[in-house]
Amino acid sequence: MEASSADIINIVLGGASGWAGSALARGIGRQPDMRLVGAVGARNAGRRLGDVIGDDSLECVVSQSTEEALAQTKCNVYVEYGKPADVGVVKRNIITALKSGAHVVVGSSGLSDGDYAEIDAAAQSHQRGVLACGNFALTAVLLQRFAEMAAAYIPSFEILDFGPETKADSPSGTGRELASRLGRVRQPELGVPLDQVNGPPGVRGASVNGVQVHAVRLPGYVLGIEVVFGMNDQRLHIRHEAGGSAEPYVDGALLAIRKVHTVVGVVRGLDRVMNL
Repeated sequence: MEASSADIINIVLGGASGWAGSALARGIGRQPDMRLVGAVGARNAGRRLGDVIGDDSLECVVSQSTEEALAQTKCNVYVEYGKPADVGVVKRNIITALKSGAHVVVGSSGLSDGDYAEIDAAAQSHQRGVLACGNFALTAVLLQRFAEMAAAYIPSFEILDFGPETKADSPSGTGRELASRLGRVRQPELGVPLDQVNGPPGVRGASVNGVQVHAVRLPGYVLGIEVVFGMNDQRLHIRHEAGGSAEPYVDGALLAIRKVHTVVGVVRGLDRVMNL
């Protein structure tokens, strides 16, 4: 059954012609309760999105900037899939969307806790929701939740963050979000304090919110995250791995788009709206 016009979610998608954004654009185009009314991508500005990514059902024209897209059309939800290197631009896009009256789903990595505090203030001011997800893959979302459960009972753990040799952000958005969440559950115990380690600086990884994170960047990896928990004579490994397709991230992003209106302010982690 088709959704009525009142029930349709109008969406503007930042990074619509990128690797993950284009897969999401196609996914939105398949949903009866969603309509992609705007797209952002500087390299393809002025072109019809369907021509750019090979999907004739997508009629919207790509805008040069988020400001331009939001000025041309009204939307219920703005999705930010900008590149992590442009963190300042990503934050500005999110705040611009909130001021326009849209809820925001964030798929970009690299934003700091301070950035999110600023975004939360804007969201609270405009009574809009921001659902920030370091990873939309449902297996990664479940990993984060299961890892929080394990951290409540196991005092020692570390994170391994896998990616290709060309991935600049280290840790990834998924790794950063996971460390932030686990560090709030508890600060892990270390057998040897970091200032007493006998070796080169950084050999024990980087401390992110009190959690040791080791970023592995090698050819052959796409994206992966693992948490290793240790107790006497026993170990628990919780691991997520993704292949070369962006499809794993579509279902979670669609769920986020449907759920973001149920929150006010910043909520980090898709599982927070999944009733797990």
